[in-house]
Amino acid sequence: MKIEEIRSKTDSELGYEMDRMERDLFDQRFRAAVESAKSPAMITQLRRSIARIKTVLHERRGGIRGQEAR
Repeated sequence: MKIEEIRSKTDSELGYEMDRMERDLFDQRFRAAVESAKSPAMITQLRRSIARIKTVLHERRGGIRGQEAR
């Protein structure tokens, strides 16, 4: 997920996306441990997307950068 997409969403939408991605990350890690991973790069992409969402939420809470109207 690109940073522009993340910044265009509301906090509740970001919370939902983060929960979904964290579940997907858990599933990917579990599959990688049990069987051979079909796409090991997916774990890295999920981790980075979760970090981007957390960063944007932190910026909004701290007033560093507000939510742009779109």
